[in-house]
Amino acid sequence: MHRRKFIQLIAQGLLGAGLLPKSAFANHPQDKRRLQFVFAQIRYRGGDWNPHPLSVTPLMEELMARTSVEAAAVRHEISLTDRDLFNYPFLYLAGKYEFDPFSAEEIDNLRRFLSYGGFLLIDDALGQQGYGFDKAVRREMQKLFPGNEFKRVPSGHAALRSYYLLRRIGGVRIVSPTLESITLGNSMPVVYCQNNLGGAWERDQVGKWTNTCTPGGEAQRKDAFHLGINLILYAMTENYKDDLIHVPFIRKRLTR
Repeated sequence: MHRRKFIQLIAQGLLGAGLLPKSAFANHPQDKRRLQFVFAQIRYRGGDWNPHPLSVTPLMEELMARTSVEAAAVRHEISLTDRDLFNYPFLYLAGKYEFDPFSAEEIDNLRRFLSYGGFLLIDDALGQQGYGFDKAVRREMQKLFPGNEFKRVPSGHAALRSYYLLRRIGGVRIVSPTLESITLGNSMPVVYCQNNLGGAWERDQVGKWTNTCTPGGEAQRKDAFHLGINLILYAMTENYKDDLIHVPFIRKRLTR
């Protein structure tokens, strides 16, 4: 199933019919518009699934300030066995430490979600390759898609130009200057960042940033917000920037 169809079925309330009937907005009674974006974060066993609990609201505020997307201000916490999993086109998986292996049911649900057109952003808050969260992520992705290794996202990919034309990958620290991804055919349903995006997005209750971005400071934080917005729009629209009408304009912008 193409992501465009996935989003269309969610908007029409049809994807869960007879299979996953719970509304995506059941936990957000103040948000009645069916096309409203909800940031869904995965809960898992072991490790630390919630390293930056105040990170989502600032990102949603920036998303609504910079784009026409309507968004729920608070995230929705979800497990991979929840009945309403398929009502969300975008999932966020974050952590610092190695977590427990997913069950067979969780693997099957997540594989179907990604194969049907869903999108997963993985955010490493520790940033140590081959250790902790990174070790667990690579282990579980191999269970999901055996033999399909993470590969570098090319600089010209639609996800890096779905709204902002990104030349840099932000975060609290620059562990890697590039993103990694898993592709299925022509689709890129999984994106992995090791720069701790959530730490760059997070403000405390009085509005102060909870983490300093190094070595690039506030420009690096800005890049993290821009990437978050781009990936949300990519998850909602996938490849509209690949349309030929956009190509000359984008190439001109990238050469400046």
